[in-house]
Amino acid sequence: MDQSIINSYNEAKKLYESHGIDVDQVLKQLSEVKISLHCWQGDDVRGFLFSDKELSGGIAVTGSYPGRASTPQELREDLEKALSLIPGKHKVNLHAIYADTDEQVDLDELEPRHFQKWVDWAKEQGLGLDFNPTYFSHPNAADGFTLSHANDEIRDFWIRHGKASRKIAEYFGRELGQTCFTNFWMPDGYKDTPVDRLAPRQRLAASLDEIFSEPIDEQFNIDGVESKLFGIGSESYVVGSHEFYMGYGISRGKAITLDAGHFHPTEVISNKLSSILMFSKHLLLHVSRPVRWDSDHVVTMDDELLEIARELVRGDLLPKTSLGLDFFDGSINHLAAWVIGTRNTIKALLRAMLEPIEELRKIELAGDYTSRLALVEEFKSYPFGAVWDYYCASQGVPVREQWLHEVKQHEREVLLKR
Repeated sequence: MDQSIINSYNEAKKLYESHGIDVDQVLKQLSEVKISLHCWQGDDVRGFLFSDKELSGGIAVTGSYPGRASTPQELREDLEKALSLIPGKHKVNLHAIYADTDEQVDLDELEPRHFQKWVDWAKEQGLGLDFNPTYFSHPNAADGFTLSHANDEIRDFWIRHGKASRKIAEYFGRELGQTCFTNFWMPDGYKDTPVDRLAPRQRLAASLDEIFSEPIDEQFNIDGVESKLFGIGSESYVVGSHEFYMGYGISRGKAITLDAGHFHPTEVISNKLSSILMFSKHLLLHVSRPVRWDSDHVVTMDDELLEIARELVRGDLLPKTSLGLDFFDGSINHLAAWVIGTRNTIKALLRAMLEPIEELRKIELAGDYTSRLALVEEFKSYPFGAVWDYYCASQGVPVREQWLHEVKQHEREVLLKR
């Protein structure tokens, strides 16, 4: 390791230790945090089961940056490269349409064997896998309804898909020795104001109850349900609203999934974390960056990312939280998007861990709000960058923007030849 990095780290440690912060312990804690990298950033959410079909369900990817993955092997190759530039050992989040199989198989026919190559690869890489059933880009979702559909036959198709997805997730957890978090999101809703808001929600609840009727050991799989405010094609009414899934998740013992872009443009999820985890055993986070709304931009080190990290750290909520990313930007290098977003998320957690939390709590309880504000603001300019550089170097990944040179090289030697 470069001696200047070590020297800067040692000087930074002295400053943090003066406030009772054990920096070495912080880095140990940080190394145990797993971020779930979403596979769909690598290929613009096309998947491999129906890659010739257009995106639907209110999902759109803009940009045509060259080199997106078009086969499972290419996607795994890109993920390996991205993960080699990110400190720590993490997970990969798969959607059902990313099955690696030569069979012509529909979503309700998927089995664990269709993902065996993913599991073999994850074992080789020492990674965990998370999962998502795919309730979009399919003829049975063409009218905007899936699990809340009024047609029994279509609804039953999607129930079978949900059951199949849970069996695949259980297989992931059992084979890899890491709990698989399976997230249920569907785009069901109306473009214009409906007459009956209740019936679709009753059908959705009944469908989910049927999917979850088979018990699965939470050592292997934990189910989460994800809300949305509105979508393209469901601007006036979304069946699976925040209130619906809060009630459903808490009453059924399911994890609640919060996506940073699925709320009102002025609403943030950081303020919801402690409240939900008072009543829910688990929380799934999809960290994204909404611009105006759910546009799924690459995560940057903005105020909301820092607030999410602070809430997770200050409340000791990380053990009960599955932390994943959700953005798809086709306008920039697909690998760079993963690396930027994941490194920023880890960096935000580090900044939160390097705050004098106990000292700030005591000051707050004493009613000394002047000192609270002063300390919080001063710590914003403490040398966390020196600690971050040391952490990257100690984890064997590039320091600062050196990772970009490797991404550009991969682009020249691999992506542009596709």
